[in-house]
Amino acid sequence: MPAIHITDVRSICTAPDGIRLVVVKIETSEPGLYGVGCATFTQRARAVHTAVDEYLRPFLIGRDPNDIEDIWQAANVSGYWRSGPVLNNALSGVDQALWDIKGKRAGMPVHQLLGGKCRRAADVYVHCAAPSITALEELIERRIGEGYRVLRANVPREWLRYPEPTVPAEAGGHWEPRAYARAIVRLFDRLRGTFGDRVELLHDVHERIPPIQAIQLAKDLESYHPFFFEDPLAPEDGEYFRIMREQSSVPIAMGELFVNLSEYLPLIRDRLIDYMRVHVSDIGGLTPARKLAALCEFFGVRTAWHGPGDVSPVGHAAQLQLDLSCHNFGIQEGHPGRGERTREVFHGIPEVHDGAMWANDGPGLGVDIDERAAARYPFPHISERPLNGSWYPVRLRDGTAIRP
Repeated sequence: MPAIHITDVRSICTAPDGIRLVVVKIETSEPGLYGVGCATFTQRARAVHTAVDEYLRPFLIGRDPNDIEDIWQAANVSGYWRSGPVLNNALSGVDQALWDIKGKRAGMPVHQLLGGKCRRAADVYVHCAAPSITALEELIERRIGEGYRVLRANVPREWLRYPEPTVPAEAGGHWEPRAYARAIVRLFDRLRGTFGDRVELLHDVHERIPPIQAIQLAKDLESYHPFFFEDPLAPEDGEYFRIMREQSSVPIAMGELFVNLSEYLPLIRDRLIDYMRVHVSDIGGLTPARKLAALCEFFGVRTAWHGPGDVSPVGHAAQLQLDLSCHNFGIQEGHPGRGERTREVFHGIPEVHDGAMWANDGPGLGVDIDERAAARYPFPHISERPLNGSWYPVRLRDGTAIRP
C-alpha cells in the first residue's frame, strides 16, 4: 500500500437551483485531505452516479492519488469499451478531484502546477435572451454597463420561438430552419445598428440547420463580424467545415458535443475551426483537456470551454485553472451570478464581474462542497421531470425530430 492512498470515492448528487449536478469526492488516508471534481451530465445524471460509485470506486480504492496520469489511462480502458459521455463524466469527476488533491498537497492552485498564470482573469461571455427585441437590447445594454465585452445573442421569441428542450414540441411549436437562419441575419443587422462596435456578438446555432444552410449563414453573417459562429454543423457533418472555411472568414467555434479527443484532430490539424469548444467533463477531465489545449496552440486554435448552468461550480473552477494557464485562451462561457442556494452548497465559487471570471487562488481547484447543504437539495422527483432529465425532441413542421 502506498504511503498515501485513496480510501473512498463517491458521487454527490444535488440540484440547488433545479439543475442536476454530480460532484465526485475522493478521500485519502491523510486526515482531512480530499478532492472534488465535476462529473455533471444532467441528462443522464444517475447513470454517471452509478458509474462512479459501483465501477470506478472499487477500481481506485488503495491507489496512490499522486498517479493522476496512470489512473486516467488505466481507468479509461478499465471497461474495455471507452469514450462516451457517461463514462467520461465519471472519469472526469475522478480526474478533477485528483488534481484538486495534488494542488492541496502542494499548497498552491492547480494553475500553478500547469505553469502559472498567463493572465489575471478569464474574459467571459454570457447569454442574452428575451421575449422581444426591445427587451433584448435593454438586456445587452445592461450587460455592457456591467462590464461584459462579449455577449451571446439569441433570436427574440417575438421573432421566432426558440426550441426549449424541456418543453414538448407539441407545446412549444414546430421548428423551421430557413426562418431561423433568416432571423439570425436580421438579429445581427439590428444589433450592429444599435450597438455598433461597443460589444462583440456571437451566436450558437446548436447544429439545428442543414449543412448547406449553415454555410450560407456563415457567408451572410460575415459583414457583421461575429466574435464566433458556434456549432454550425453537427459532429457527423465534419467534412462540411472545409467547404465553410473556403467560403467564409467568420470565426468558427466547435466541439461541445465531441466526447473523444480524436474527433477534434482533423478540425485542429487542418485549421478548420478557430475556437475549440469542449465540455471538459465530457472528454474525461483536466488531464485530456490540458493536452488538447496544448495541441491547439500549435495550430492557432484558441480555447472556449463549454460552461453553461449544467456545469457545476467545481467544473467552472477546473476550467478556470486552464483559462489562466493556457497562452492560447480565447473566451470562457460564464454566468453573471450563481443563485443563493448554489452558494450555500458550493464554497469558493469563481466570481464573475467586470466581464471576466476570477479565481480565488486557493489551493487545488479552490472550491468545496458542503455535503449537508447539498443533501437539502436532492434531484427533482421523476414526476417533476417527466423524462427524468432527458430533452424533448425538437421537431419540424411535419413532425420529424431533428438535432440536437
